[in-house]
Formats: sequence, C-alpha cells, structure tokens
Amino acid sequence: MSEFKHAFVITGSIGSGKSTVLNLLKLHGFSVIDADIIAHEQLQICAKQVATKFGDEILTEDTVDRKKLGNIVFNDKEKLAWLENLLHPRIKAEILSRARILEAKEQPFFVDIPLYFEELDYDEFTQVALVYAPKNLLVERVMRRNSLTHDEALRRVELQIDIEKKREMAKFAIDNSRNLANLERETTEFIKKLKGKYDSIKV
Repeated sequence: MSEFKHAFVITGSIGSGKSTVLNLLKLHGFSVIDADIIAHEQLQICAKQVATKFGDEILTEDTVDRKKLGNIVFNDKEKLAWLENLLHPRIKAEILSRARILEAKEQPFFVDIPLYFEELDYDEFTQVALVYAPKNLLVERVMRRNSLTHDEALRRVELQIDIEKKREMAKFAIDNSRNLANLERETTEFIKKLKGKYDSIKV
C-alpha cells in the first residue's frame, strides 16, 4: 500500500526534460522534492569513498567533478552499479524523510525520481507521471547538453529502460517532444487532472 497518498512521482529518461517540468510545477506553487539535488548532496558527502574507488583525479578542490565521474561510470556498468549501490540508500532515506513532512500537509506534492522504473525500490509512491520524448530526441538532447558523440549519448540513453515501455507503465504522461510553450500546456493539463481531488489547485 502506498505510504504517500498525496505524492506524485515525476520520472522520465535522461534528456526527457524532468527538470523543466519540476520548475514549472514550482512556478505553480507546488512543493517539489528534487532527487537530483539530493543526489548531488550525497555524492559530495561520499566524496572520499568515491575518490578511493575511482582515483583522486575525479576531484576538483575536494569536490567530485560529476563530468569526470560520468565519463568513468557511464562506460562501465560494474562501476555504475557500485556508485548507485553507495548513493541510492542515502538518497532514498532523504527523499522519504522529506516526503513524510509534506504528506502531513495533505496537499499534492511532487517527487523527482529519475530511475523510478529501473530501481523498483519506491513502492511507497504509486502515482507516477512520465515526462516523455521519443528515443531519437533523447539522444539528440544528451549529445547537445553533454557535448557527446551520437554513440556516447545513445549508450547513456540505453542504460535506462526504453522510454516507450515507461510510457506504458506510467499513470500519467507529460509530452515534451516539442517546444517549451507546448510543455507548459502539457504540464497545465496534467495539473488539471489532479484538480478534482484537491480544491486548492487553481489552474
């Protein structure tokens, strides 16, 4: 049974635009738990362990350089698994701690869980919205954002469950295959679907 009746997961794939949707939800006045921010915080807390595993060259002034780390782990599944096993329990504990505080307010809130379908470890959250874009567009965005070759970007996209399968599993879909104006409309339409349950929602 879901522990969080008022929580809605925002997930997607790398390059799908989750961060933009989360920012739009914040602009609408909703509380958001951002797993990416929590992950960054936990990565820095674990910096010494990570440097011991991967070498001091991943550090810049005692801070983990995420680009250097990414170049290592995204090319080696075993190293990626080690990093995820280190960080995931810490990230989840922090997400649950923050979610319990927001759940008590009995108002809708949103939880960014990028690997919701991959990790299969978030049974407490059952209401899931997928930020969707087709695979070819995901690859293009990752190439542009991370200055990667097509093959490098494709490898990162294919580390995750196929976006079409995620679309089938999610309760809601927010289409981000076009421009920002369209994404804003899609996000507003998603919020409207929650309106019947919460009188506080004004859209």
